[in-house]
Amino acid sequence: MAEDAQPAEGKDLGDQITESVQDLQKHLSKVKNPNDTFQDQLKPSQKLALFVTEHVGTMGFFFIILAWTLIWLAWNILMPKSLKWDPYPAFVLWLIISNILQILLMPLLLIGQNIQGMRTDIRGEHDFETDKRAEKEIQTVLLNFQKQEKLILEILDKVGKLSNVKVEASGSATES
Repeated sequence: MAEDAQPAEGKDLGDQITESVQDLQKHLSKVKNPNDTFQDQLKPSQKLALFVTEHVGTMGFFFIILAWTLIWLAWNILMPKSLKWDPYPAFVLWLIISNILQILLMPLLLIGQNIQGMRTDIRGEHDFETDKRAEKEIQTVLLNFQKQEKLILEILDKVGKLSNVKVEASGSATES
């Protein structure tokens, strides 16, 4: 793994690590919440469309429409003729109101879905930036590991040489 982060020719590992950390601090911005970025970019009309999309597409809204329809139809079927305002079987007023509601909600739902798509795009860009940052941080860590590995090998080499010198010194002391 440490082989993947090869040092550049002519540069010390310590210099490379310092450069890499400075590059991280200089070029990469702080992590931002993509939802905050998205909300900041919305116009009031887009916020309305998003609100409608998020609330119309719920079971609560479905139950409201179902209850309204059942009450409307039951009233106009079961009540005396003098209390009916939309007579059975045509229910013309109910059909007109339902169609107007559908005509108004359909474009709002489509607009809201497009806005939600924008949110997804912003999240994708945020994920990409996070991945770039993580890649740079991993490279920095690998360079640091390489430097540590080099230092450990140097220390082991020195310890080995000291052990050999000590063995030679104790061997020459026993011979005399």
